Amino acid sequence: METPTKGYNLSIAVNNFNLSYDDVGEGNIPIIFLHGYPFDKTMWLGQLDFLKLSYRLIACDIRGFGESKDEESALSIDMFGDDLIQFMDQLNIDKAVVCGLSMGGFIALNAHQKFPNRFESLILCDTQCIADTAEGKAKRYATIDEIIENGVTSFNEGFIKKVFHKDSLTEKKELVEQLRGVVFSNSEQIIIHGLVALAERSESCSTLSEITVPTLIICGREDIVTPLSESEFMNANIKGSILKVIDKAGHVSNLEQPEVFNIHLSEFLASLNGVGGE
Repeated sequence: METPTKGYNLSIAVNNFNLSYDDVGEGNIPIIFLHGYPFDKTMWLGQLDFLKLSYRLIACDIRGFGESKDEESALSIDMFGDDLIQFMDQLNIDKAVVCGLSMGGFIALNAHQKFPNRFESLILCDTQCIADTAEGKAKRYATIDEIIENGVTSFNEGFIKKVFHKDSLTEKKELVEQLRGVVFSNSEQIIIHGLVALAERSESCSTLSEITVPTLIICGREDIVTPLSESEFMNANIKGSILKVIDKAGHVSNLEQPEVFNIHLSEFLASLNGVGGE
């Protein structure tokens, strides 16, 4: 069998678009990282660097984001979930540990509902299982109207402020600027299409009890986008799941407190049989 290409910023045709991804390290069962909205796979570089000597790690740019360009498709969480499974098929990956943050968590839960046998384990970071309320959905569509009328700058700046812990905004300005660059690299079209995907997503709370794979849940204590109470709900409803709360972190806990995040990740992965290299 042909040896898969390894490295950064690789590309493969999946489901009528070219998916950009990193594939580093060696291991028996890969860990696939799915970023949040409206970020890209670079948000996982700190985890790839930390774990690549022990595991095979794959970070994807979700359709429309980063280098996975698609300005035409009507984006949805269902579509992203199907993309994930077809991507695994293309790389001959039978099962994976899937780690998703925020929107990445929505995708992981969505795909697990449809294809549970493709999951070795789940890692759900700063995410939730609920769908938008009617009020939340209306708010997203009002935001879209605002963007169409006035552009993305106000939305992007407000979103950046919302995802960080207040101390990060003042003490980690370089990190904030890096993420600002990622957010502003998205076209207005993708910002809008992504908001529609979030607004129209289905809930996955009703099937949490069906999750039987080992599950780690991580949440920043000060996350105001997907609050800690949502992680606590998932923890209570996914049998045997582990919840780790990270202090002085908001919605992007892996970026704000990477050392603590990486320890939680490393300890959990070490508890799984047969995931790392020999």
